[in-house]
Amino acid sequence: MTQPHRIILLAHGSSDQRWCETFEQLAAPTLKSVENAAIAYMELAEPSLETIVSQGKADGTEHFTVVPLFLAAGRHLRKDVPAMIADLESQHGVQIKLAPPIGQNPQLGDAIRDVVLQELENSGS
Repeated sequence: MTQPHRIILLAHGSSDQRWCETFEQLAAPTLKSVENAAIAYMELAEPSLETIVSQGKADGTEHFTVVPLFLAAGRHLRKDVPAMIADLESQHGVQIKLAPPIGQNPQLGDAIRDVVLQELENSGS
């Protein structure tokens, strides 16, 4: 069955499985709510961005959007990830859009505020 579009939540990756589990927990509500969404890691963990794009292409997906679970656009998002995307587009004949890092969305600032207020409430301050 052809899937028209796939959303990829991209985390940096780590050899420490506990680190990866944190991002998998953060991604879980999106993965449950958004059809044809997946988490991928830039390096050091699986599934890699290459794996997810390759699987998507095998399922008939031609268009992907990568949503970086990064707080800011550092070197990885300015250079490394765009180079990876260009290689994957060429290798698989797909189109991949790179969204801004999640940290640039003002809603994340609101979520951080809410967590801090909840922590203050729980500590009795």
